[in-house]
Amino acid sequence: MTEAEDTICLRIASPARMRNLGEKLGKMLEPGSIILLTGPLGSGKTTLTQGIAKGLQSSGVINSPTFTLLKEHTTGRIPLYHFDFYRVDDQAEVWSLGFDDYFSGQGVCVIEWAERTPDIWGDDWLWIRIEQTLPQERMACLHASGPKSTAYAQKLKGAIR
Repeated sequence: MTEAEDTICLRIASPARMRNLGEKLGKMLEPGSIILLTGPLGSGKTTLTQGIAKGLQSSGVINSPTFTLLKEHTTGRIPLYHFDFYRVDDQAEVWSLGFDDYFSGQGVCVIEWAERTPDIWGDDWLWIRIEQTLPQERMACLHASGPKSTAYAQKLKGAIR
């Protein structure tokens, strides 16, 4: 993904504020929403997902599904499908595992390391790139495609100061 004029960047001062950003997003999300997360190891992708889960009222432990590729959390107001594509080699692997059914389903998909499979997301998604700027501070840059995700990004811009 390239940086575009319509990208919204938010300075996040702590892990607690990253979870808060995720919680605000989780409260907005509707079935079929796709959230794509990128950033280096330790940047806060899973921390953001923990907040999204809280906003979706999901219960249970939210941690990175690096070795299982997918963790399903079905106890919230909308199911949360938490993917980690760190170990995925290419898009064909995602298709062969049958994950594409989730992307058009009735849950919310959050995909860590989404840059490993850049062309399979359809027309409506919210891409969040997280970069560490200081030891505890992060920059979260949001880029949306589609009307639903564009609305999420605009609402987040107004909700985070």
